[in-house]
Amino acid sequence: MKPAFSFIVIAFILLYRLKKGDMSNVSYRDALMFASLTWGLTGIMGGIPIMLVTDISFTDAVFESLSALTTTGATVLTGLDAMPKSFLMYRQFLQWMGGLGVVIFVVAVLPMLNVGGMRLLKAETPGPVKDDKLSPRIANTAHYLWFIYVLLTVLCAIAYYFSGMSFYDAIAHSFTTISTGGFSTHDASMWFFKSHLILFVSNIFMLLGAISFALHFRVMHATSPFLYWRDEETRVFICLVGGLIVVLTIMLVMGDRYPLAEGLSFAAFHVISFITSTGFGAADLSTWPEVTGFFLVFCAYLGGCAGSTAGGNKIIRDIITFKAIRRELFQCVHPKAILPLRFQGQPVDERVSHAVMAFMSVAAGSSLVFTLLLMMTGLDFWSAFTAVAACINVLGPGFGEVGSNFIPVSDIGIWMLNVAMVLGRLEYFTILAMLTPSFWRY
Repeated sequence: MKPAFSFIVIAFILLYRLKKGDMSNVSYRDALMFASLTWGLTGIMGGIPIMLVTDISFTDAVFESLSALTTTGATVLTGLDAMPKSFLMYRQFLQWMGGLGVVIFVVAVLPMLNVGGMRLLKAETPGPVKDDKLSPRIANTAHYLWFIYVLLTVLCAIAYYFSGMSFYDAIAHSFTTISTGGFSTHDASMWFFKSHLILFVSNIFMLLGAISFALHFRVMHATSPFLYWRDEETRVFICLVGGLIVVLTIMLVMGDRYPLAEGLSFAAFHVISFITSTGFGAADLSTWPEVTGFFLVFCAYLGGCAGSTAGGNKIIRDIITFKAIRRELFQCVHPKAILPLRFQGQPVDERVSHAVMAFMSVAAGSSLVFTLLLMMTGLDFWSAFTAVAACINVLGPGFGEVGSNFIPVSDIGIWMLNVAMVLGRLEYFTILAMLTPSFWRY
């Protein structure tokens, strides 16, 4: 109790002092730095209670905390079923808070940020398009987003409860489903309940968590669910998920792993869990054909929709990349053709398409560099690659040596993965911009 009380006192003093600061003139450089430091500092502070309760090292505690706040879901803990329920709920709540972004939460509760608040939201909101405002005032925008977030969480908890979960588990898992975080209160994750109905409910709310919350608001405001289908990114996302489920089901059924109905249920759950970067588990993936591991990692890199809590590359970037490649192939045959990229029927600004290509290049390069660095710490290629894929896509589960948890990773490797999680959560450029000399020149 004494350490906890000390933290509360320190937090109160800091908030009281910072309240007097003028935040109305926050520059874009300040916004980038604030977004980055927020994740780092909250990760460290959030790890202290974990270290005190579980007696794990400071390094592992910070990893667990950052994994929660970035909604990654990777863990170094075992024996969850025997741990205090209050502590397990703390882990779940960390993921819920991190889901829509600590920075957006700060904007929601500190409307004094004013103009600077818009810059902060731009630095934090996932996706290449940053100007999708729901209201002229950024504080109102953040409040609307949080309203949708809380509403979906409540609906998810109710659905879980009536599907067979206890009241405690329903609330705990609703926190990490809507946030697409993936932490569970049980070592067996979602298969602790041994219910395909619960897996189905989880599928629905993982998908909702991976669709833009701004789109959820527009659907609610217009009372028209057809807006989901009219949105190109969401439409492609849903069709892509359906196609991937069919492919994985065929793999499992042809491998004589499950009968059709059970194979379809497990295939749907794991495809959705990976593509939304939630990372919940059900079946023992180590017993599946090896090709399914590569397939699920591929799903993780595809990601969810921009403006959602999901990780990965985001579907909007996948769409633009695919259309850019298709255009280049067509122009090889018709070099004089003028073929503008279009998204939602509108031409895509060249600056956006260039930014998307740069993002894809950085994402691939970062995965390669981190994989090589982890292999230098002693992990084999498959374990290192899937550990990096799990952290940089804020996914959670890996394969090989990290198939159960991340305990086999060395302390140096854990700090590398900490960086990878923050880098992936803030979508690379927020962090990388601060490493350029021009960032520090005024």
